[in-house]
Amino acid sequence: MAKQIKKIVLAYSGGLDTSVIIPWLKENYEDCEVIAVAADVGQGDGELAGLEEKARKTGASKLYIADLKKTFVEDYIWPTLKANAVYESKYLLGTSFARPIIAKRLVEIAKAEGADAICHGCTGKGNDQVRFELTIKALAPEMTVIAPWRVWDIKSREEEIEYAESHNIPLSFTKETSYSKDKNLWHLSHEGLDLENPANEPHYNKEGFLELGVSPEQAPDEPTYITLSFEKGVPTKLNGEALDGVALIGKLNELGGKNGIGIVDLVENRLVGMKSRGVYETPGGAILYHAHNKLEEITLDKETYHYKQGISLKFADIVYNGQWFTPLRQALSAFVDSTQQYVTGDVKLKLYKGNIIDAGVTSPYSLYDEEVATFSEDQVYNQADATGFINLFGLPLKVMAQKRKS
Repeated sequence: MAKQIKKIVLAYSGGLDTSVIIPWLKENYEDCEVIAVAADVGQGDGELAGLEEKARKTGASKLYIADLKKTFVEDYIWPTLKANAVYESKYLLGTSFARPIIAKRLVEIAKAEGADAICHGCTGKGNDQVRFELTIKALAPEMTVIAPWRVWDIKSREEEIEYAESHNIPLSFTKETSYSKDKNLWHLSHEGLDLENPANEPHYNKEGFLELGVSPEQAPDEPTYITLSFEKGVPTKLNGEALDGVALIGKLNELGGKNGIGIVDLVENRLVGMKSRGVYETPGGAILYHAHNKLEEITLDKETYHYKQGISLKFADIVYNGQWFTPLRQALSAFVDSTQQYVTGDVKLKLYKGNIIDAGVTSPYSLYDEEVATFSEDQVYNQADATGFINLFGLPLKVMAQKRKS
């Protein structure tokens, strides 16, 4: 069966997993051509530099570098932000919603190249294998998927490093420093090594551990004030300056990072059944979620706001589980978009030592009426009306108490 596969498109990052997969594919699929595809989702030039040379040296015939940043923000991040989707109260889905867009591009290239299979380097214990493969099933159900971690003899990252060293594959890390990381313009995740024991405190203050910012202890003693502007739920300006999504997130990562914002230590429930611990850096994302929710407080009516909270939980599960290309996700996005028609306005925030502090919110569509809400004398609210409301609202309780009175 292996000999029938002659051309393979590989999701390639140049990291440990995909560095060893190219020679492994060449060894196990006789005379196969391996086409590497690196997705630029904002992980930075440093992670993309030298990839073509590295891919070719390890056996790839060519390397595509797909610039997906703009589409990533507009078609994946903004819909998830508008839904206020947060997984298990903490995780802002940085890896989760990056996988469908990468897998979609893999499918497009595989079809254009006439490939027989798509290969990924996800482990058999992780969520990403599901996210990649559900996208492939949705967009190219006929495509063969190769997942080396589920079939090869390598059982650990240590063995993977030994395999790389025995095949003269250059690595920029060692067994002692090789946290498993995933970085894009939205976040950076850290897993493995000492983090596998939840009893261990992450080394936030150790030089080089945090990459997108500093710990709250190391943040400045003076706060930073910012104002974010939204139009129909989408952030459009920072401090009055119009910015595209990629630039806006970059600026917020810088501002949030230097103030120790968006650091999360989470033991999460993976889709595949186990608990896993990760440390996430999402400074810009944390700010955007906070600001968007603050604006919804004054622009959404109570029933929509409360119902949308339930939708947010479901939307987060769908994104986390890799079900982006499903009718339900599309339907929920349509509902969310309908709720965002009046989510327009400005949110002022104070960033200080890991905290995001509300400093004011305005909207031309605000449902807050100061004259109605005031504790001072007003001419629009008849407090005597509350008596009848309470009598009707409390009627079921009153009847039950009377009927069950012993």
